[in-house]
Amino acid sequence: MAFNPDSTQKQRFDADGFIVVDQLISTDKIPALHRAFDHLFNGKFETGVKPDEVNWQNGISDPSLSRQICNGWKANRTIAGVVLDEALGRSIAALTGWTGVRIMIDNVIWKAPNTKSLSYHQDNAFLSWFSPGEIFTCWIALDDTTASGGTIEFARGSNHWELGQPEGEFHAPVDYLKPMREAAARAGVEPDIRYVEVKAGGGSFHHGGTWHGSGANPGPNPRRSLVLHAMRSDVQYVPENFDQGIGPIYSRYKRLGDNTLDENYFPILWREDGYRTPQIKDYLAGTE
Repeated sequence: MAFNPDSTQKQRFDADGFIVVDQLISTDKIPALHRAFDHLFNGKFETGVKPDEVNWQNGISDPSLSRQICNGWKANRTIAGVVLDEALGRSIAALTGWTGVRIMIDNVIWKAPNTKSLSYHQDNAFLSWFSPGEIFTCWIALDDTTASGGTIEFARGSNHWELGQPEGEFHAPVDYLKPMREAAARAGVEPDIRYVEVKAGGGSFHHGGTWHGSGANPGPNPRRSLVLHAMRSDVQYVPENFDQGIGPIYSRYKRLGDNTLDENYFPILWREDGYRTPQIKDYLAGTE
């Protein structure tokens, strides 16, 4: 489902660093996505391919922590059908002005009842391993969200602050707001926190420089979300920075002899000349 921002929405996105959208996917897709989450966090990988980062598994991991998997699309085609959607690529291009969009990674995030916070951070702070090192993110709620239930939250206008360095604990920090507050102090501003409160199927887009995080979920309801982190289609590897950020994980896909990102691992969702990674169609249909 494409989001086609008008000029006013684009200006607000540029100023605030994020924009909230009431509906990004059809609610008809939600039950299947819930089942996909169940499968992934129980170690059931439909395609036989393990996601690149599996940070939580049922029966093994700390139940008080938020559940997270990165690149669930490689393990589950229901997830892939959302994060590899051409319409989302077009939406990101409309907000950013990019001439092409590819997926960097997805995040499959499940905040069960009584789970702890996720620290405030800037996505771009982890991305020196490719250039241009910036991403834009689409965050999709798979449950109704509330400010008190651990929804994603943004520091309004923080995309204009200085880009910081990753620091502190990401999962269950003592004070999940601390890194953002320190960045606000350096910028000489008082942070203006906004919460994404939407029905399931709604969500937001945010700039890679925007400070964001989420508080604990003390209530009885889960808060599941599916996240597409997108980058420009023409990015290149920067091998000298592979040891920084999440470079050690995703540099494994570098081809011999050049710095081009392989479309098998970072598919192109949309490009203004009409190109889209052709293998996506067969993959989503269950053939390879």
